[in-house]
This record gives sequence, C-alpha cells and structure tokens, in this order.
Amino acid sequence: MDDRRQAAVNGTVFGVIVAISFCHLLNDMMQSLLPAIYPALKADLGLSFGQIGLVTLAYQITASILQPLVGLYADKRPTPLALPGGTLFSLAGLTVLSAAHSYGLVLVGASLLGMGSSVFHPESSRVARMAAGGRHGLAQSLFQVGGNAGQALGPLAAALVVVRWGQSSLAFFALLALLSGAVLWNVAAWYRSHGLERLAAGGKATLSAGLPKGHAARGIAILLALIFSKYVYLASLTSYFTFYLIHRFGLTVQNAQFHLFAFLAAVAVGTVMGGPLGDRFGRKYVIWFSILGALPFTLLLPYASLFWTGPLTVVIGLILASAFPAIVVFAQELVPGKVGMISGLFFGFSFGMGGLGAAVLGWLADRTSIETVYHVCAFLPAIGLLTAFLPRVNKA
Repeated sequence: MDDRRQAAVNGTVFGVIVAISFCHLLNDMMQSLLPAIYPALKADLGLSFGQIGLVTLAYQITASILQPLVGLYADKRPTPLALPGGTLFSLAGLTVLSAAHSYGLVLVGASLLGMGSSVFHPESSRVARMAAGGRHGLAQSLFQVGGNAGQALGPLAAALVVVRWGQSSLAFFALLALLSGAVLWNVAAWYRSHGLERLAAGGKATLSAGLPKGHAARGIAILLALIFSKYVYLASLTSYFTFYLIHRFGLTVQNAQFHLFAFLAAVAVGTVMGGPLGDRFGRKYVIWFSILGALPFTLLLPYASLFWTGPLTVVIGLILASAFPAIVVFAQELVPGKVGMISGLFFGFSFGMGGLGAAVLGWLADRTSIETVYHVCAFLPAIGLLTAFLPRVNKA
C-alpha cells in the first residue's frame, strides 16, 4: 500500500498540468490584449509614450506587489478556490477597458488585470509543482508555455478582431474568464484532494537539499538580477516593437502586430525547451545560454533591415524564453518548502520589472527616439555573466 501510494505521489499528473497551462493561455491572452491595443489607445486618447508606459506600469506593479503576498499566504493557508476566484478580476479588467474612454479608466482596467494575474500565477505555479512528480522543469515549462502562447495570441486576436471592431470588442474576450474559471474549479478540487499531500511529500524529499541562508540569499539575488535583464528587454519588444516597426519601416498596425505575434510565438517555443533541458543537463547551463546567449543577436537588432529584423527577434525570443522555467525551479530548490512565496516573488518581480522597464523606456523614447530604446537595451543580456556566481543545487 505504501509503495503504491508513493508511486502515485511521484507520478506526473499531465491532465492537471495541461489544465492549468490552458488556463494560463486564456489568462495571458486576456492580459496581453492590453499592450496589443496600445496603438489604438495612443491615437484615440492622444497618449504619449510615457503615458503608455505608465499604463503598463499600473498593470505590472499591481501584479508584482501582490503576487509574493498571495504566494506567502498560500504557503501558510492553502486556498484552492482562489484559482477560479481570481479570474473575476480579469473579467472586470477587460470589461472596464472595453468601455474606457478616459485615461483614468484605462489605468483602472489595467490595475484590475494585474490583480487577476497576482492571484493566478503563484497558485498555478504551486499546482504545477504539485503535479510534477519530480519532473519540475518539464511541469514548469508546460505551465509557462500556456502563458507564452496566450501572450502570442493576444496581438493576433487584436489584429484580427480588436483592430477591426474596435475597443468595445474586448468585452467578448472577457467572457473567456468564465471558461477559465470553470476549468480552474475542477483543478481546485484536485488541489484540495491530492495536491497538498503531493506537495508535502515532495517538500520532505528536497528539504535536506537547502543551502545555508547566505548562499541561498546570494543565489536568489543573482536570479532576480537575471530576471531584471530578461524582462526589461522583453518589455522593449512587447510594449514598443510595433511602434518601432511602424516608425522605422513604415509598416501598418496590422502587419506590425503579425511581427509581434511571430516574436511571442518564438517565446512560447523557447519556454517549452527550457524546462526539460534543465531537468536533463542542469538548470545552470540553461540559464547561462538563455541570458548571455541572446547578446550577439540583441546587439545586431538595431542595425538590421526589415528582412533580418523578423528572424533576429524570433531567435532572441527562443533563447531568452528558455530561462524562466529554469530560473523558477532553481529558486524553488534554493529555498525548499516555500513554493508559493518563491513563485509569487519571481512572477511578481518579472511583472514589476517589465512594468518599470516599460515606463522608463517610454520616457526614453519620448525624449530621444524609439530606435534609441533598442540601442540601449541591446546590452542587457550581458548581465547573464552573473550566472557564474550561482551556487550548485542538485542538478543545477
């Protein structure tokens, strides 16, 4: 009986991982509609690049401040029903944005979207860990790729639907929150019945692997610095790439959105690769490659023609995206028993750095040019050199 029970705890529950990955797709597709409609908002409301950056900041900061707190609370008092409950914030956010005809309402809608992410991401990452059965990198990749696929579909949906039918069509996408809530209700039932036991068993197995506090703190600080470099660079593309293409190459809004879709699709593929490669070869090697390896391509991008800009951004997306699953699992292994808090910290920090980066880069674009943004950001992957100072943990 004990052997059968242990086997059940150690097995990978792909059904649950696929379910939360699908909900991650829906969640992040709804979230990514916000930057996808920036050109329309800029034209309709007469916004500056700085104001566009502040919209992203409102969304990202709302999520980044709350996510570690949600994760810490979940570690102490698990709340399975928070998963379906959090979708109501996304529903409210898109509903407000669909009718927002003032800058203030846009900020309110963006903040509500951030609150939806603040509940979804740390709890869903905990569920991925629960269902992993020891294959933590794979589980985190499959979970994360749903979000990347959703981020890629957001600009495509905006190009095909929102550009054609206008801002009010966001209300249609808000209904997807109800579908996500229904799926997450069933995930919450599994979470309550099986997930907590599996997480506790996995925690006992890895607790002895924890490092001294000083080493763990140093590792967490380095990983956060790597997240900074990755997400500020990604913010330059997700928030301003369409403007760059329109300004430099004279593309239409719709064609620029298709280029953004190609980049975000590459991010989704890179995410799938990062977790399993980390499980097999060691997460530290994947982190080395995924941050520092993007540097030659980011340095070339500001000088590339339109023909080469597309392939370069696809390669950058593939390489950079492989980092996040490896970084999250590495951090979880540095601090065993704090899955929710670590997941919330890293998801929240990534959101916050993306928002802060978008605001600063918008300010820079207003005062110089949109091309200057990519000349400055080209050097961010050099921060990947800090990977050399990461401690070793298990297969890291």
